[in-house]
Amino acid sequence: MNIQHLIRELEPFPVLHARTLHVIGHLPGEVLQDFLGDVRFQVTIDNYRPGEGWTLWMPTPGPPGEGSRCVVLRPRLNHCHEQFAYWVIAHEFAHAFLRNGPWGEILDVEEAADALAATWGFVRPALNPGDFSNPS
Repeated sequence: MNIQHLIRELEPFPVLHARTLHVIGHLPGEVLQDFLGDVRFQVTIDNYRPGEGWTLWMPTPGPPGEGSRCVVLRPRLNHCHEQFAYWVIAHEFAHAFLRNGPWGEILDVEEAADALAATWGFVRPALNPGDFSNPS
């Protein structure tokens, strides 16, 4: 499995695809190898439809501690503010790497994902709420 295979489902969203490649390019080697070496790891696009729900196909969990790991990105990341999109993507990759768990002494899983993403160079941007949906 290679990086392009991991993000193939993002190809209909060229900006999101490029943004995800950008984030992947900043991941430490050990993180990338962890993802590439896990057959249960995948990156997919959120396909939620109001009134219908959504469908997500993912591998079944393995032994305890080896659950399915899936980064689900929303199509709006194709259009929102670039720095916000980078942070969200990195934050979701951090969750996957941490297996939605703590990091060091940080027990809150959201804070842990934020902190790990920050070590990769993706800090939550200080933007106005309107900046999240309107690119500058």
